[in-house]
Amino acid sequence: MAETATRNQIVLARVAVIAAIVLAVIGLVMYGISSDVYERIWKNIVDRPSGPMSFRFILQPIMAAIAALHDGVKDARLGRDPYLWKILTDRHAAPGRLREGVIATARIILLGLGMDAIYQAFVLKTFYPGEMVLVAILLAFIPYLLLRGPFARIASRWRARDASGSR
Repeated sequence: MAETATRNQIVLARVAVIAAIVLAVIGLVMYGISSDVYERIWKNIVDRPSGPMSFRFILQPIMAAIAALHDGVKDARLGRDPYLWKILTDRHAAPGRLREGVIATARIILLGLGMDAIYQAFVLKTFYPGEMVLVAILLAFIPYLLLRGPFARIASRWRARDASGSR
Protein backbone atom coordinates (compact mmCIF):
# COMPACT_ATOMS: atom_id res chain seq x y z
CA MET A 1 0.00 0.00 0.00
CA ALA A 2 2.23 2.70 -1.31
CA GLU A 3 -0.25 5.57 -1.16
CA THR A 4 -1.58 7.21 1.96
CA ALA A 5 -4.33 5.21 3.62
CA THR A 6 -7.75 6.77 4.01
CA ARG A 7 -9.29 7.35 7.40
CA ASN A 8 -11.80 4.54 6.77
CA GLN A 9 -9.03 2.10 5.89
CA ILE A 10 -7.16 2.97 9.08
CA VAL A 11 -10.29 2.58 11.21
CA LEU A 12 -11.05 -0.77 9.57
CA ALA A 13 -7.48 -1.96 10.20
CA ARG A 14 -7.72 -0.93 13.84
CA VAL A 15 -11.03 -2.76 14.21
CA ALA A 16 -9.46 -5.89 12.67
CA VAL A 17 -6.42 -5.76 14.96
CA ILE A 18 -8.48 -5.05 18.08
CA ALA A 19 -10.95 -7.83 17.22
CA ALA A 20 -8.09 -10.28 16.66
CA ILE A 21 -6.42 -9.34 19.96
CA VAL A 22 -9.68 -9.53 21.93
CA LEU A 23 -10.59 -12.90 20.40
CA ALA A 24 -7.09 -14.28 21.05
CA VAL A 25 -7.24 -13.16 24.70
CA ILE A 26 -10.73 -14.64 25.12
CA GLY A 27 -9.44 -17.89 23.62
CA LEU A 28 -6.52 -17.96 26.03
CA VAL A 29 -8.78 -17.29 29.00
CA MET A 30 -11.38 -19.86 27.94
CA TYR A 31 -9.08 -22.69 26.89
CA GLY A 32 -5.56 -21.83 28.05
CA ILE A 33 -2.47 -23.25 26.41
CA SER A 34 -1.86 -26.98 26.48
CA SER A 35 -0.90 -29.79 24.14
CA ASP A 36 -4.58 -30.81 23.98
CA VAL A 37 -5.53 -27.31 22.82
CA TYR A 38 -2.80 -27.32 20.14
CA GLU A 39 -3.91 -30.74 18.98
CA ARG A 40 -7.56 -29.65 18.76
CA ILE A 41 -6.67 -26.46 16.91
CA TRP A 42 -4.62 -28.21 14.22
CA LYS A 43 -7.15 -31.04 13.86
CA ASN A 44 -9.95 -28.51 13.39
CA ILE A 45 -7.89 -26.46 10.92
CA VAL A 46 -7.01 -29.54 8.86
CA ASP A 47 -10.68 -30.63 8.83
CA ARG A 48 -12.02 -27.21 7.72
CA PRO A 49 -11.09 -27.32 4.00
CA SER A 50 -13.00 -30.55 3.46
CA GLY A 51 -16.11 -29.47 5.33
CA PRO A 52 -18.87 -26.95 4.73
CA MET A 53 -17.87 -23.41 3.72
CA SER A 54 -14.67 -24.71 2.17
CA PHE A 55 -14.98 -21.99 -0.51
CA ARG A 56 -13.37 -19.56 1.93
CA PHE A 57 -10.10 -21.50 1.64
CA ILE A 58 -10.08 -20.33 -1.97
CA LEU A 59 -11.85 -16.99 -1.61
CA GLN A 60 -9.76 -15.42 1.16
CA PRO A 61 -6.33 -16.26 -0.27
CA ILE A 62 -7.46 -15.02 -3.70
CA MET A 63 -8.64 -11.75 -2.13
CA ALA A 64 -5.30 -11.47 -0.29
CA ALA A 65 -3.45 -12.19 -3.56
CA ILE A 66 -5.38 -9.43 -5.32
CA ALA A 67 -4.46 -6.97 -2.55
CA ALA A 68 -0.82 -8.17 -2.74
CA LEU A 69 -0.81 -7.75 -6.53
CA HIS A 70 -2.19 -4.22 -6.23
CA ASP A 71 0.38 -3.20 -3.63
CA GLY A 72 3.22 -5.15 -5.29
CA VAL A 73 2.70 -3.30 -8.58
CA LYS A 74 2.78 0.01 -6.69
CA ASP A 75 5.98 -1.09 -4.93
CA ALA A 76 7.54 -1.86 -8.33
CA ARG A 77 6.48 1.53 -9.71
CA LEU A 78 8.06 3.26 -6.71
CA GLY A 79 11.20 1.08 -6.70
CA ARG A 80 10.60 -0.11 -3.14
CA ASP A 81 12.41 -3.06 -1.58
CA PRO A 82 10.63 -6.44 -1.52
CA TYR A 83 7.93 -6.41 1.14
CA LEU A 84 8.69 -9.46 3.30
CA TRP A 85 12.46 -8.97 2.94
CA LYS A 86 12.17 -5.40 4.19
CA ILE A 87 10.08 -6.53 7.17
CA LEU A 88 12.61 -9.22 8.10
CA THR A 89 15.78 -7.17 7.61
CA ASP A 90 14.93 -3.57 8.52
CA ARG A 91 13.64 -3.26 12.05
CA HIS A 92 12.97 0.45 11.59
CA ALA A 93 10.86 -0.01 8.47
CA ALA A 94 9.14 -3.23 9.61
CA PRO A 95 6.35 -1.65 11.71
CA GLY A 96 5.33 0.69 8.91
CA ARG A 97 5.39 -2.03 6.27
CA LEU A 98 3.40 -4.40 8.52
CA ARG A 99 0.91 -1.60 9.08
CA GLU A 100 0.52 -1.29 5.30
CA GLY A 101 -0.23 -5.00 5.09
CA VAL A 102 -2.79 -4.90 7.88
CA ILE A 103 -4.51 -1.91 6.27
CA ALA A 104 -4.57 -3.71 2.91
CA THR A 105 -5.98 -6.94 4.36
CA ALA A 106 -8.25 -5.61 7.13
CA ARG A 107 -11.47 -6.33 5.25
CA ILE A 108 -10.27 -9.82 4.38
CA ILE A 109 -9.29 -10.50 7.99
CA LEU A 110 -12.68 -9.30 9.27
CA LEU A 111 -14.42 -11.38 6.60
CA GLY A 112 -12.38 -14.38 7.74
CA LEU A 113 -13.31 -13.84 11.38
CA GLY A 114 -16.98 -13.62 10.46
CA MET A 115 -16.90 -16.66 8.19
CA ASP A 116 -15.10 -18.74 10.80
CA ALA A 117 -17.60 -17.65 13.47
CA ILE A 118 -20.41 -18.92 11.22
CA TYR A 119 -18.51 -22.14 10.53
CA GLN A 120 -17.92 -22.75 14.24
CA ALA A 121 -21.55 -22.04 15.14
CA PHE A 122 -23.04 -24.36 12.54
CA VAL A 123 -20.41 -27.08 12.16
CA LEU A 124 -18.45 -27.25 15.40
CA LYS A 125 -21.41 -26.10 17.53
CA THR A 126 -18.98 -24.33 19.85
CA PHE A 127 -16.82 -21.21 20.00
CA TYR A 128 -13.03 -21.23 19.69
CA PRO A 129 -12.04 -17.55 19.36
CA GLY A 130 -8.30 -18.22 19.14
CA GLU A 131 -8.87 -20.55 16.20
CA MET A 132 -10.90 -17.84 14.48
CA VAL A 133 -7.92 -15.51 14.64
CA LEU A 134 -5.48 -18.18 13.51
CA VAL A 135 -7.61 -19.19 10.51
CA ALA A 136 -8.18 -15.56 9.49
CA ILE A 137 -4.44 -14.83 9.63
CA LEU A 138 -3.54 -18.04 7.77
CA LEU A 139 -6.04 -17.37 4.99
CA ALA A 140 -5.81 -13.59 4.68
CA PHE A 141 -2.59 -12.08 5.96
CA ILE A 142 -0.03 -14.83 5.31
CA PRO A 143 -0.80 -15.08 1.55
CA TYR A 144 -0.51 -11.29 1.30
CA LEU A 145 2.77 -11.34 3.19
CA LEU A 146 4.21 -14.07 0.95
CA LEU A 147 2.93 -12.76 -2.40
CA ARG A 148 3.44 -9.00 -2.32
CA GLY A 149 7.22 -9.18 -2.83
CA PRO A 150 7.14 -11.70 -5.70
CA PHE A 151 4.39 -9.69 -7.41
CA ALA A 152 6.54 -6.57 -7.09
CA ARG A 153 9.54 -8.36 -8.63
CA ILE A 154 7.43 -9.65 -11.53
CA ALA A 155 6.00 -6.18 -12.11
CA SER A 156 9.53 -4.69 -12.00
CA ARG A 157 10.72 -7.15 -14.64
CA TRP A 158 7.72 -6.37 -16.86
CA ARG A 159 8.31 -2.65 -16.47
CA ALA A 160 12.01 -3.07 -17.29
CA ARG A 161 11.22 -5.22 -20.33
CA ASP A 162 8.62 -2.73 -21.57
CA ALA A 163 11.02 0.18 -21.05
CA SER A 164 13.84 -1.52 -22.96
CA GLY A 165 11.52 -2.69 -25.74
CA SER A 166 10.00 0.73 -26.33
CA ARG A 167 13.34 2.41 -27.16
